[in-house]
Amino acid sequence: MKKIDVTALGELLIDFTENGVSAQGNPLFEANPGGAPCNVLAILTKLGHKTAFIGKVGDDFFGRQLKETLEEVGIDAAGLRMDEEVHTTLALVHTFADGDRDFSFYRNPGADMMLTEDEVEEELIRDAKIFHFGTLSMTHEAVRKATKKAIQIAEEAGAIISFDPNLRPPLWNSLDDAKEQVLYGLGHCQILKISDNEIQWLTGEEDFTAGVDWIRNRYQIPLILVSMGRDGSRAYYGQQMVEAAPFLQENTIETTGAGDTFGGCVLHYVTEHGLEGLTDENLKEMLTFANAAASIVTTRKGALRVMPAKEEIESLITGRS
Repeated sequence: MKKIDVTALGELLIDFTENGVSAQGNPLFEANPGGAPCNVLAILTKLGHKTAFIGKVGDDFFGRQLKETLEEVGIDAAGLRMDEEVHTTLALVHTFADGDRDFSFYRNPGADMMLTEDEVEEELIRDAKIFHFGTLSMTHEAVRKATKKAIQIAEEAGAIISFDPNLRPPLWNSLDDAKEQVLYGLGHCQILKISDNEIQWLTGEEDFTAGVDWIRNRYQIPLILVSMGRDGSRAYYGQQMVEAAPFLQENTIETTGAGDTFGGCVLHYVTEHGLEGLTDENLKEMLTFANAAASIVTTRKGALRVMPAKEEIESLITGRS
Protein backbone atom coordinates (compact mmCIF):
# COMPACT_ATOMS: atom_id res chain seq x y z
CA MET A 1 0.00 0.00 0.00
CA LYS A 2 1.25 3.46 -0.94
CA LYS A 3 1.59 5.76 2.08
CA ILE A 4 1.47 9.06 0.17
CA ASP A 5 -1.32 10.21 -2.14
CA VAL A 6 0.72 12.76 -4.11
CA THR A 7 4.40 13.67 -4.17
CA ALA A 8 5.47 16.70 -6.19
CA LEU A 9 8.89 17.95 -7.26
CA GLY A 10 9.74 21.48 -8.32
CA GLU A 11 9.91 25.08 -7.23
CA LEU A 12 9.06 26.52 -3.84
CA LEU A 13 9.49 30.28 -3.82
CA ILE A 14 8.22 33.64 -2.60
CA ASP A 15 5.59 35.41 -4.72
CA PHE A 16 5.76 39.13 -4.02
CA THR A 17 2.23 40.23 -4.91
CA GLU A 18 1.11 43.84 -5.13
CA ASN A 19 -0.79 45.07 -2.11
CA GLY A 20 -1.53 48.76 -2.47
CA VAL A 21 0.78 51.75 -2.25
CA SER A 22 2.64 53.41 0.59
CA ALA A 23 2.03 56.91 1.91
CA GLN A 24 4.85 58.02 -0.40
CA GLY A 25 3.06 56.50 -3.38
CA ASN A 26 5.41 53.52 -3.74
CA PRO A 27 4.01 50.06 -4.54
CA LEU A 28 3.77 47.67 -1.59
CA PHE A 29 4.39 43.95 -2.06
CA GLU A 30 3.30 41.09 0.19
CA ALA A 31 5.63 38.07 0.51
CA ASN A 32 3.35 35.10 -0.20
CA PRO A 33 4.64 31.52 -0.16
CA GLY A 34 4.22 30.04 -3.63
CA GLY A 35 5.43 27.72 -6.34
CA ALA A 36 3.09 25.73 -8.57
CA PRO A 37 3.88 22.18 -7.32
CA CYS A 38 3.41 23.21 -3.69
CA ASN A 39 0.18 25.02 -4.50
CA VAL A 40 -1.08 21.75 -5.97
CA LEU A 41 -0.07 19.91 -2.80
CA ALA A 42 -1.63 22.59 -0.59
CA ILE A 43 -5.16 22.09 -1.95
CA LEU A 44 -4.72 18.31 -1.82
CA THR A 45 -3.64 18.52 1.82
CA LYS A 46 -6.59 20.78 2.59
CA LEU A 47 -8.84 18.11 1.09
CA GLY A 48 -7.42 15.48 3.44
CA HIS A 49 -4.68 13.88 1.37
CA LYS A 50 -1.19 12.87 2.45
CA THR A 51 1.32 14.84 0.38
CA ALA A 52 5.09 15.30 0.14
CA PHE A 53 7.37 17.80 -1.59
CA ILE A 54 10.84 17.49 -3.11
CA GLY A 55 12.74 20.68 -3.86
CA LYS A 56 15.26 23.25 -2.67
CA VAL A 57 15.21 26.67 -1.04
CA GLY A 58 17.96 28.89 0.29
CA ASP A 59 19.10 28.62 3.88
CA ASP A 60 17.93 32.19 4.40
CA PHE A 61 15.01 34.10 5.89
CA PHE A 62 12.66 33.30 3.01
CA GLY A 63 13.74 29.65 2.80
CA ARG A 64 13.03 29.13 6.48
CA GLN A 65 9.67 30.88 6.08
CA LEU A 66 8.79 28.49 3.26
CA LYS A 67 9.82 25.40 5.21
CA GLU A 68 7.67 26.54 8.13
CA THR A 69 4.76 27.14 5.74
CA LEU A 70 4.93 23.60 4.36
CA GLU A 71 4.88 22.23 7.89
CA GLU A 72 2.04 24.58 8.83
CA VAL A 73 -0.25 23.44 6.01
CA GLY A 74 0.66 19.77 6.48
CA ILE A 75 2.87 18.99 3.48
CA ASP A 76 5.67 16.52 4.28
CA ALA A 77 8.89 18.56 3.95
CA ALA A 78 11.35 15.67 4.40
CA GLY A 79 12.41 16.08 0.75
CA LEU A 80 13.11 19.82 1.07
CA ARG A 81 16.79 20.75 0.86
CA MET A 82 18.34 24.02 2.09
CA ASP A 83 21.14 25.62 0.04
CA GLU A 84 23.73 27.51 2.08
CA GLU A 85 25.15 29.41 -0.89
CA VAL A 86 22.25 30.24 -3.23
CA HIS A 87 19.29 32.33 -2.12
CA THR A 88 15.62 31.36 -2.29
CA THR A 89 14.01 32.13 -5.63
CA LEU A 90 11.78 35.22 -5.68
CA ALA A 91 9.01 36.19 -8.10
CA LEU A 92 7.44 39.66 -8.36
CA VAL A 93 3.87 39.40 -9.59
CA HIS A 94 2.28 42.40 -11.29
CA THR A 95 -1.51 42.09 -11.46
CA PHE A 96 -3.47 43.65 -14.30
CA ALA A 97 -6.99 45.07 -13.97
CA ASP A 98 -8.57 41.82 -15.24
CA GLY A 99 -6.71 39.75 -12.64
CA ASP A 100 -4.13 38.36 -15.07
CA ARG A 101 -0.44 38.56 -14.14
CA ASP A 102 3.06 39.35 -15.30
CA PHE A 103 6.04 37.70 -13.56
CA SER A 104 9.55 38.99 -12.90
CA PHE A 105 11.90 36.37 -11.44
CA TYR A 106 15.00 36.75 -9.27
CA ARG A 107 16.55 33.41 -10.18
CA ASN A 108 20.00 33.74 -11.71
CA PRO A 109 20.57 31.45 -9.97
CA GLY A 110 17.84 30.61 -7.47
CA ALA A 111 17.95 27.80 -4.95
CA ASP A 112 15.21 25.79 -6.68
CA MET A 113 17.55 25.39 -9.68
CA MET A 114 20.24 23.79 -7.52
CA LEU A 115 18.50 20.51 -6.66
CA THR A 116 20.69 17.59 -7.77
CA GLU A 117 19.99 13.95 -8.59
CA ASP A 118 21.61 12.84 -5.33
CA GLU A 119 19.23 15.04 -3.34
CA VAL A 120 16.04 13.45 -4.67
CA GLU A 121 14.35 11.61 -1.80
CA GLU A 122 13.50 8.38 -3.61
CA GLU A 123 11.21 6.86 -0.97
CA LEU A 124 8.86 9.85 -1.16
CA ILE A 125 8.33 8.97 -4.82
CA ARG A 126 8.17 5.18 -4.45
CA ASP A 127 5.55 5.57 -1.70
CA ALA A 128 3.32 7.89 -3.78
CA LYS A 129 0.20 6.97 -5.74
CA ILE A 130 0.69 10.05 -7.94
CA PHE A 131 3.87 11.93 -8.87
CA HIS A 132 3.44 15.52 -10.09
CA PHE A 133 5.91 17.85 -11.83
CA GLY A 134 6.17 20.88 -14.11
CA THR A 135 8.83 22.50 -16.29
CA LEU A 136 10.32 25.09 -13.94
CA SER A 137 12.41 22.22 -12.60
CA MET A 138 13.62 21.54 -16.15
CA THR A 139 15.03 24.94 -17.15
CA HIS A 140 18.63 24.13 -16.15
CA GLU A 141 20.77 21.01 -16.46
CA ALA A 142 21.27 19.95 -12.82
CA VAL A 143 17.65 20.25 -11.73
CA ARG A 144 16.52 18.80 -15.06
CA LYS A 145 18.54 15.67 -14.32
CA ALA A 146 16.98 15.53 -10.84
CA THR A 147 13.50 15.84 -12.34
CA LYS A 148 14.09 13.11 -14.93
CA LYS A 149 15.53 10.81 -12.27
CA ALA A 150 12.38 11.37 -10.19
CA ILE A 151 10.17 10.59 -13.20
CA GLN A 152 12.09 7.37 -13.80
CA ILE A 153 11.64 6.33 -10.16
CA ALA A 154 7.91 7.11 -10.36
CA GLU A 155 7.55 5.01 -13.51
CA GLU A 156 9.42 2.09 -11.96
CA ALA A 157 7.20 2.32 -8.87
CA GLY A 158 4.00 2.28 -10.94
CA ALA A 159 2.85 5.75 -9.91
CA ILE A 160 0.39 7.76 -11.97
CA ILE A 161 2.36 10.71 -13.34
CA SER A 162 0.81 14.17 -13.58
CA PHE A 163 2.34 17.01 -15.61
CA ASP A 164 1.62 20.74 -15.81
CA PRO A 165 3.89 22.62 -18.27
CA ASN A 166 3.34 25.91 -16.36
CA LEU A 167 5.26 27.82 -19.02
CA ARG A 168 7.16 30.90 -17.79
CA PRO A 169 9.04 32.23 -20.87
CA PRO A 170 11.45 34.57 -18.98
CA LEU A 171 13.03 31.56 -17.26
CA TRP A 172 14.13 29.81 -20.45
CA ASN A 173 17.16 30.48 -22.65
CA SER A 174 14.78 30.05 -25.58
CA LEU A 175 11.23 28.89 -26.20
CA ASP A 176 12.69 26.08 -28.32
CA ASP A 177 14.37 24.76 -25.16
CA ALA A 178 11.06 25.09 -23.34
CA LYS A 179 9.22 23.18 -26.05
CA GLU A 180 11.76 20.35 -25.94
CA GLN A 181 11.20 19.84 -22.21
CA VAL A 182 7.42 20.18 -22.48
CA LEU A 183 7.43 17.44 -25.11
CA TYR A 184 9.53 15.28 -22.77
CA GLY A 185 6.89 15.79 -20.08
CA LEU A 186 4.11 14.82 -22.47
CA GLY A 187 5.91 11.57 -23.13
CA HIS A 188 5.97 10.65 -19.46
CA CYS A 189 2.54 11.44 -18.03
CA GLN A 190 -0.93 9.96 -17.72
CA ILE A 191 -2.54 13.23 -16.60
CA LEU A 192 -1.84 16.51 -18.41
CA LYS A 193 -3.13 19.85 -17.20
CA ILE A 194 -2.45 22.54 -19.80
CA SER A 195 -3.71 26.11 -20.13
CA ASP A 196 -5.40 27.65 -23.15
CA ASN A 197 -2.41 29.80 -24.14
CA GLU A 198 0.05 26.93 -23.58
CA ILE A 199 -1.78 24.53 -25.87
CA GLN A 200 -1.97 27.17 -28.59
CA TRP A 201 1.75 27.95 -28.21
CA LEU A 202 2.76 24.29 -28.23
CA THR A 203 0.60 23.00 -31.06
CA GLY A 204 -0.02 26.07 -33.20
CA GLU A 205 -3.74 25.26 -33.09
CA GLU A 206 -6.20 27.96 -32.05
CA ASP A 207 -8.95 25.37 -31.49
CA PHE A 208 -8.38 23.48 -28.25
CA THR A 209 -9.75 20.18 -29.52
CA ALA A 210 -7.44 20.38 -32.52
CA GLY A 211 -4.59 21.09 -30.09
CA VAL A 212 -5.48 18.06 -27.98
CA ASP A 213 -5.62 15.94 -31.15
CA TRP A 214 -2.12 17.22 -32.04
CA ILE A 215 -0.87 16.00 -28.65
CA ARG A 216 -2.71 12.69 -28.84
CA ASN A 217 -1.32 11.92 -32.27
CA ARG A 218 2.11 11.95 -30.65
CA TYR A 219 1.56 10.85 -27.03
CA GLN A 220 -0.79 8.43 -25.31
CA ILE A 221 -2.15 10.50 -22.40
CA PRO A 222 -5.39 9.11 -20.91
CA LEU A 223 -6.63 12.34 -19.28
CA ILE A 224 -6.00 15.83 -20.64
CA LEU A 225 -7.39 18.91 -18.88
CA VAL A 226 -7.50 22.28 -20.62
CA SER A 227 -7.97 25.27 -18.32
CA MET A 228 -9.56 28.19 -20.15
CA GLY A 229 -9.67 30.94 -17.52
CA ARG A 230 -12.93 32.87 -17.67
CA ASP A 231 -14.29 30.30 -20.15
CA GLY A 232 -14.11 27.36 -17.73
CA SER A 233 -12.36 24.07 -18.41
CA ARG A 234 -12.46 20.90 -20.46
CA ALA A 235 -11.56 17.26 -19.90
CA TYR A 236 -10.54 15.00 -22.78
CA TYR A 237 -10.71 11.31 -21.91
CA GLY A 238 -10.88 8.57 -24.52
CA GLN A 239 -13.52 9.66 -27.01
CA GLN A 240 -15.16 11.92 -24.46
CA MET A 241 -14.91 15.70 -24.22
CA VAL A 242 -16.67 17.34 -21.28
CA GLU A 243 -16.78 21.07 -20.59
CA ALA A 244 -17.69 22.86 -17.36
CA ALA A 245 -18.56 26.50 -16.86
CA PRO A 246 -16.45 28.74 -14.62
CA PHE A 247 -17.54 30.26 -11.32
CA LEU A 248 -16.90 33.95 -11.98
CA GLN A 249 -16.35 36.08 -8.90
CA GLU A 250 -17.13 39.78 -8.59
CA ASN A 251 -14.40 40.14 -5.98
CA THR A 252 -11.54 38.49 -7.89
CA ILE A 253 -8.20 39.96 -6.78
CA GLU A 254 -5.73 37.97 -8.88
CA THR A 255 -5.42 34.60 -10.59
CA THR A 256 -2.15 33.42 -9.00
CA GLY A 257 -2.55 29.77 -8.00
CA ALA A 258 -5.93 29.27 -9.68
CA GLY A 259 -4.58 26.82 -12.25
CA ASP A 260 -2.66 24.96 -9.56
CA THR A 261 -5.78 24.72 -7.42
CA PHE A 262 -7.71 23.40 -10.41
CA GLY A 263 -5.01 20.82 -11.13
CA GLY A 264 -4.82 19.74 -7.51
CA CYS A 265 -8.56 19.15 -7.42
CA VAL A 266 -8.28 16.96 -10.51
CA LEU A 267 -5.66 14.86 -8.69
CA HIS A 268 -7.98 14.77 -5.66
CA TYR A 269 -10.68 13.23 -7.86
CA VAL A 270 -8.28 10.74 -9.41
CA THR A 271 -7.00 9.58 -6.01
CA GLU A 272 -10.60 8.78 -5.05
CA HIS A 273 -11.91 7.36 -8.35
CA GLY A 274 -8.84 6.22 -10.28
CA LEU A 275 -8.20 6.75 -14.00
CA GLU A 276 -10.24 3.85 -15.35
CA GLY A 277 -13.80 3.95 -16.65
CA LEU A 278 -14.56 7.62 -16.01
CA THR A 279 -17.99 8.64 -17.35
CA ASP A 280 -19.18 12.01 -18.63
CA GLU A 281 -20.84 12.50 -15.23
CA ASN A 282 -17.57 11.76 -13.45
CA LEU A 283 -15.67 14.23 -15.59
CA LYS A 284 -18.32 16.93 -15.17
CA GLU A 285 -18.29 16.46 -11.39
CA MET A 286 -14.49 16.65 -11.35
CA LEU A 287 -14.34 19.81 -13.48
CA THR A 288 -17.11 21.58 -11.59
CA PHE A 289 -15.42 20.98 -8.24
CA ALA A 290 -12.04 22.07 -9.63
CA ASN A 291 -13.49 25.21 -11.24
CA ALA A 292 -15.23 26.19 -8.01
CA ALA A 293 -12.08 25.76 -5.93
CA ALA A 294 -10.01 27.75 -8.41
CA SER A 295 -12.53 30.59 -8.41
CA ILE A 296 -12.35 30.90 -4.62
CA VAL A 297 -8.56 31.22 -4.74
CA THR A 298 -8.84 34.18 -7.15
CA THR A 299 -10.46 36.15 -4.32
CA ARG A 300 -7.39 35.75 -2.05
CA LYS A 301 -3.79 36.93 -2.03
CA GLY A 302 -1.36 34.12 -2.75
CA ALA A 303 -2.52 30.52 -2.77
CA LEU A 304 -0.45 28.10 -0.74
CA ARG A 305 -1.73 29.21 2.69
CA VAL A 306 -5.29 30.17 1.73
CA MET A 307 -6.71 27.11 -0.01
CA PRO A 308 -10.47 26.59 0.44
CA ALA A 309 -11.92 23.75 2.50
CA LYS A 310 -14.08 21.08 0.86
CA GLU A 311 -17.23 22.47 2.54
CA GLU A 312 -16.56 25.93 1.13
CA ILE A 313 -16.14 24.55 -2.39
CA GLU A 314 -19.29 22.45 -2.14
CA SER A 315 -21.23 25.42 -0.80
CA LEU A 316 -20.29 27.50 -3.86
CA ILE A 317 -21.41 24.65 -6.15
CA THR A 318 -24.69 24.23 -4.29
CA GLY A 319 -25.34 27.96 -4.45
CA ARG A 320 -25.26 27.93 -8.24
CA SER A 321 -27.43 24.81 -8.71
